[in-house]
Amino acid sequence: MNGSTYLWWLIPLVVAAVVIVAGLILWLRGRGKSQPDEQQLTQPAEQPQFEPPKVEQRTVSPYKQAMERAKQPVDATPVEAAEPEAQVASEPVDVAASQAEEPEQAEPQPAPAAAPSEPQAKLESTPEPETVAAPEVEEKVEQAQPAPAPEQPVQPQYEVPESSAGRMVRLRGRLAKSGSFGKLLLSVFGNGNLSVEDWEDIEDTLIMADLGVEATDELMEELRTQSQIMGNASEQEIKAVLRQKLLELVQPQLDRSLNLVGEEGKPAVILTVGVNGTGKTTTVGKLARLLRAEDKTVLLGAADTFRAAAAEQLTTWGERVGVPVVSSEKEGADPASVAFEAVKTGIDQGKDVVIIDTAGRLQNKSDLMAELGKIARVAAKNTPITETLLVLDASTGQTGMQQAKLFAEVVPITGIVLTKLDGTAKGGIVVSVQRELGVPVKLVGLGEGPDDLAPFSPDDFVEALLS
Repeated sequence: MNGSTYLWWLIPLVVAAVVIVAGLILWLRGRGKSQPDEQQLTQPAEQPQFEPPKVEQRTVSPYKQAMERAKQPVDATPVEAAEPEAQVASEPVDVAASQAEEPEQAEPQPAPAAAPSEPQAKLESTPEPETVAAPEVEEKVEQAQPAPAPEQPVQPQYEVPESSAGRMVRLRGRLAKSGSFGKLLLSVFGNGNLSVEDWEDIEDTLIMADLGVEATDELMEELRTQSQIMGNASEQEIKAVLRQKLLELVQPQLDRSLNLVGEEGKPAVILTVGVNGTGKTTTVGKLARLLRAEDKTVLLGAADTFRAAAAEQLTTWGERVGVPVVSSEKEGADPASVAFEAVKTGIDQGKDVVIIDTAGRLQNKSDLMAELGKIARVAAKNTPITETLLVLDASTGQTGMQQAKLFAEVVPITGIVLTKLDGTAKGGIVVSVQRELGVPVKLVGLGEGPDDLAPFSPDDFVEALLS
């Protein structure tokens, strides 16, 4: 190879070296510009301080600063400020080239001050709130109240029924209304000699009082005999004779007490029967009160499942004196099953007496009367029935007598309860029903009050008739 050949190889190398050097210079210059930003990023963020806003300062690029220092005289330039100029002068790039690479722009606008973050701006613009002292509140110290005493369960208040001993004395005046024929007899016999018309009036009065034909004939014969013997007797003598004769008709020797002793410690069972409208359910409620007055424990059985309000009515009577009631929630339930359950419950609870209320039924309905017999048989499976009371309306007279006969054929009647005896002049039914059935009148109803049911007393009854 000759010298020209080496020259051609050397020129590209020199150009490459120049290009490398120029690129290195440009890289160093760009690094110098970006170094403050990197330092600013690497420095930890200063805590925001609440200072008044600073006056904005115009920033000049390093290139402009070097050009301005180059125009100034050497003497006026401090030694420290000459270092950047020397560095610029030592670079192998003229000013024109550098200007071509970085075209001169208009005088740079001052960089806006860094906008404070939103929280900081709010803090600077918002004045600190003044702390207002809270008003002093007087603390009220409540005195400790004693703990309320636990409420005691309210005991149900039951009515206290009137004792049976004083009832007949109180009701004697009402009983006198049913014996107006007794007063008539006294007035007739007080007139002395009686004519045929007088004796006919006496006979009509006795029959109208439901004394019955047989009892009337017997009494008329006795009165005629006594009138001949006594002659012109005083009123007191006539009254004594009438009293003796009426007592014989009422039969005071009959046992009128209720059988309240069950077998082997089991409760006594009382079955009440009768036609519609005689007051059976009311009589059962009043009888429960009468037994409660004698310190008996009682349970009621609502076997009247045909009448809608019968069970509710009986429950009301029981609640007034604290007597439980066994009933069926099913409408039209079998009354025999209710009666059976009532007796069984009475045995389980150790009650003294169980009273069973039955539906009213007409004596000419054979199927209903047969059902009554079924109730009696089913109820007696647990323990025998000790009392079967026939409830009669005293105002029905001889009609009640026919009812009594038919009921006696179905169930064994042991006693009569005469209701509404205070509102009729037919007190003679006491005599006729006893003579017809052979069973005593045990209870009489003399009013609508809860304690207006009383044991029947023959002496009080006759005394009331003649008073």
